[in-house]
Amino acid sequence: MVTGAGAGPRAGRVRGERARGPSAALDMALRRRPSLVLLLLVVRGCLIGAVNLKSSNRNPVVQEFESVELSCIITDSQTNDPRIEWKKIQDEQTTYVFFDNKIQGDLTDRAELLGKTSLKIWNVTRTDSALYRCEVVARNDRKEIDEIVIELTVQVKPVAPVCRVPRAVPVGKAATLSCQEGEGFPRPHYSWYRNDVPLPTDSRANPRFRNSSFVLNPETGTLVFSAVHKEDSGQYYCIASNDAGSARCEEQDMEVYDLNIGGIIGGVLVVLTVLALITGGICCAYRRGYFISHNRNGESYKNPGKPDGVNYIRTDEEGDFRHKSSFVI
Repeated sequence: MVTGAGAGPRAGRVRGERARGPSAALDMALRRRPSLVLLLLVVRGCLIGAVNLKSSNRNPVVQEFESVELSCIITDSQTNDPRIEWKKIQDEQTTYVFFDNKIQGDLTDRAELLGKTSLKIWNVTRTDSALYRCEVVARNDRKEIDEIVIELTVQVKPVAPVCRVPRAVPVGKAATLSCQEGEGFPRPHYSWYRNDVPLPTDSRANPRFRNSSFVLNPETGTLVFSAVHKEDSGQYYCIASNDAGSARCEEQDMEVYDLNIGGIIGGVLVVLTVLALITGGICCAYRRGYFISHNRNGESYKNPGKPDGVNYIRTDEEGDFRHKSSFVI
């Protein structure tokens, strides 16, 4: 602890500096270091003489058919009338959105410039999802050009998915149910329901479905049964959902039935019996000659016409005809 007369003046100076606050300390530091003053003046001059942009939201997300504002704000500029341009970057192609003081391209009737630099789009569609670049050229500023890139994401609600459910499956056989939807963005996730009860991704993880053996893939929408049981019969439907909404398909019935082994064997025996009877009938008909041709040598014989006065006689030795002429004088 410091006591005595020597400590009094020093303590008074410390209390005085604290009383004047940080501004007084800064002034004292600037007086002691003139080079710091010069540096601050140069930095301040550069900031004032440069155009600078900012955005209140660089990653706007909006649902399809709504409106959105792409924020682009000039924070510093000495130019009263800077040149403003908006460009759209999609699939590695760059096109104009706002150029020469007017809206360009497919946004001609759906967009306008807000204030001096921001862009508003109405009735956005999935094709509007892209990168948008705001460019400002200020000729009177030391740094004449600045730009800012905004990524717009348009979410699309799923439509009714296409579901495929087998109508009848025998007990113990495998079965696959599929659910697909191709319109939603981002890509939807899938969930399956049986009799209005949601199914887990794995039947083994839920005691309620211990008598089932299935696996659900929420990314692809497939529901695979390794071996169906009678309890798996019911009405099935699928729901596709994303951040924009959800949609479902119509309910479809799947019946799980027992195999009738006795009936199958009986049916096979009946078919074999019928085939045996048909075969026997064909053989019997063949033996009785119903399938043998009565034509000699496969050719039909026809008596040729004979002129008057000529008699044709056939002999066994000749195997052909010879004629005997008789003349009437």
